[in-house]
Amino acid sequence: MEKMNDYLFKIEKVELLSVIMEKKNALWRLVQICCAMVNDQYEITYSFANGYEFENFRLIVDKDEEVPSISRVYNAAIFYENEMHELFGLNVSEIKTNLKDRLYRIDAQTPFKKEANE
Repeated sequence: MEKMNDYLFKIEKVELLSVIMEKKNALWRLVQICCAMVNDQYEITYSFANGYEFENFRLIVDKDEEVPSISRVYNAAIFYENEMHELFGLNVSEIKTNLKDRLYRIDAQTPFKKEANE
């Protein structure tokens, strides 16, 4: 884990589930999960709050990598993970409830996924 500032930590994929469990056991709530394509990679930021404390954990993965679901720990993650898959094409494994690209009524498949030449 690399501290980027007081509220943002960069984590590796192997650290994700242990960070999630640590926050859950300390009674932090999941605030949001944000996904963005930056330089042909996904930046996924998991945000947690506990009272007035707020922390973000950023995971950067290649566009073909698979990210483990956290929906079995935080149920609300089901919607974030389905959204990231449907809009960005992020491969999320073992989502508790996979909506199979039916979360949104959209005309384009993965409309926010950028290709290398865009």
